[in-house]
Amino acid sequence: MKRYHWNAIVLLSAALIAAACSGIPRRERDQETLDRYLRYAGPPVDHVTYLGHYDNWQTVSPHQIVLFTNINDAYLITVSPPCENLQFAQRVGITQTGDTISSRFDAILVKGWRCQISEIRPIDYLKLRKDLREEHASEKAQTAAEAQP
Repeated sequence: MKRYHWNAIVLLSAALIAAACSGIPRRERDQETLDRYLRYAGPPVDHVTYLGHYDNWQTVSPHQIVLFTNINDAYLITVSPPCENLQFAQRVGITQTGDTISSRFDAILVKGWRCQISEIRPIDYLKLRKDLREEHASEKAQTAAEAQP
């Protein structure tokens, strides 16, 4: 019976250590993603025209998401505290006034919370994608050059 307890303790300890270590790369990756979007984000705007649906969204920090209103338009949306756990959301909703999302008036709805939008920044998503394609092409060319004798 004692051997069983020791095995359970060892397995539980290993699981806790693995879980703790697995969070480190995600935080770094999230920070890199946020930094990339911030490089392409414009100055804050008061509102965004919104046609009632969005194509996708991505959490980039505990209090920021990127909202894709169509294939080429993305916005970095920051919410006010106490809404700080957006990275755990599986679904979000967005309030709107007419056909617009307004900072300070509308909110991101997540897990029963109404997270007030404090800032909306348009992202030059076409430029971001173009630069990423060029970066990947140059990495691929560099890897091919290194592989040749």
